[in-house]
Order: sequence, then structure tokens, then C-alpha cells
Amino acid sequence: MTTSTLVAPLAQGMPVAPARATSSAATGFSVSCRDVTVRFFTDRRSVTALQDLSLDIRDGEFLTLLGPSGCGKSTFLRVVADLIAPTAGSLQVLGVTPEAARIRRDIGFVFQDAALLPWRTALQNVELPLEVAKGRADTTRAARATPRELLELVGLKGSENAYPHELSGGMRQRVAIARALVSDPRVLLMDEPFGALDEITRDRLNEELLRVWRELGMTVLFVTHSIYEAAFLGQRVLMLAANPGRVQEIVPTDLPADRGLDIRETPRFVQLTAHLRQVLETC
Repeated sequence: MTTSTLVAPLAQGMPVAPARATSSAATGFSVSCRDVTVRFFTDRRSVTALQDLSLDIRDGEFLTLLGPSGCGKSTFLRVVADLIAPTAGSLQVLGVTPEAARIRRDIGFVFQDAALLPWRTALQNVELPLEVAKGRADTTRAARATPRELLELVGLKGSENAYPHELSGGMRQRVAIARALVSDPRVLLMDEPFGALDEITRDRLNEELLRVWRELGMTVLFVTHSIYEAAFLGQRVLMLAANPGRVQEIVPTDLPADRGLDIRETPRFVQLTAHLRQVLETC
């Protein structure tokens, strides 16, 4: 698949809505959290998933999250998405509470499992969030692209009428990405979306995701267990340590935004991944 296949729909006349004004404009941050702590309680004990997490994520930034299992990467995404409330601390998304951002449909979420409805076609799966939101007061907001255009954007033109069982794992994840984008979110959360895919498909989707991000300009938070994926995708890498989950280091990648897989052969990339591995061993 070529770059033009993915970006041409927007570049050649796809209707693009004007950027939505948000209260984050004054700060330049899409996500700001201060001393966020999340504890889970059972009858026998409590587990601290995140402890005193503080950071700011810039508007339009691609931030990757890397760390050992149990360090709170997915928990942090769920706090941002208003799926989990923090036990302590504060967090804002686009200058408002996560709940307010969710209600405004400013947050999109892509999980590891595409979770497509098997009785709906690819196009119908992408249309689902619009159907659910139909009739709400905020549905008059102009969208950047239609469901059909988003499928073309992620490289699935011609597969609109295919059912999930007729699609490969990578194609199903592309449908899930298009579905997450259909509400025109300002913040896209991705929880190991390519973790179950083979290496070649994963590499291809990494490149395509960067193209979509550059074209649409949303903020992306991307959880991964892969050092190479974290370095290749992220402008910064948030390294989390476990027990309890906490910030170990935030590493800028210092790589050009317009990057291809060949960058992984450069001395800078090799140096970067070596540093990430070293930090990961201390988490």
C-alpha cells in the first residue's frame, strides 16, 4: 500500500471541519494530570496500580507508553477515557474533566481486540458510534470525514461490505481505528492495538498509523510492550515502573515526524532503543 492510498482522500478534497476550539488552547496540552493515584480494593488487600503520576501531554503529540506488565499503562488510558476514576489526584482532558471530554466525544479508544460486531459489515461497524449518538445535542458538529472516507483513509477501500470473519486481523484493526476516528476525537487512546499481529503486518500498520496521525493531527496515547514500536511511533516515550505504577523516565525520541521503517537502521534509533531497554530493565 502506498502513502498516497492512505492520505489522498483528505488531500484531494475530503471535507475537513475547522479545528474545534477547546479550553486546552490556552495551555497547549491535551492531557494534564497531577499526582494521579489509582488503587483497586478487594476483600483482602488493596493494589496500587498508579501512584502520584504527573505529566502534561501536548496537543497533537504522539506519546507511547512502555513498561513491564502491571505497571499501569492500560489503567492510565482508562483514567483518561473516564472508564476508571482516580483514587487521588486530578486529571484534565482538553481542559475539562475526562467525563466532560467523553460526553463531548473528544476521546476515541482502540483496544487490543478489534471487538467488531460479527453481523455488521466493516462500514456498518464504523457507523455504529454515529448511530449510538444519533439525536444527541452535540451530533451537529461537523465531522472531518464520513465512515466510508475513513475506511479509505486506513486502506480499506473496496472492503466496506466485508464482514469481520472475511477480514484478516490487521484489516479488522484498521476497521477499529476507523470506528474510533468517526466521532472526530481530539485524543485517540490505543491499548496494544497491534500486539496480536504478525511482525510484517504490525510494521505496515505502524507506518499507516503515523500517516493517519500526521494527516488528522489528533493527540495519540499508544500502549505497547515493544521497545521498537515505542521508539518508532512516539515523539516521547513514557516509561512506567511497576509495583506501584509510576513514572520512571520520559524519553524524547528526537526522530523526524515523517519517518519510515528504514529509520530503525540508523545509529540514532539503535542508540534510542538501547537506552529504552536499559531503563526498562530497571522498572
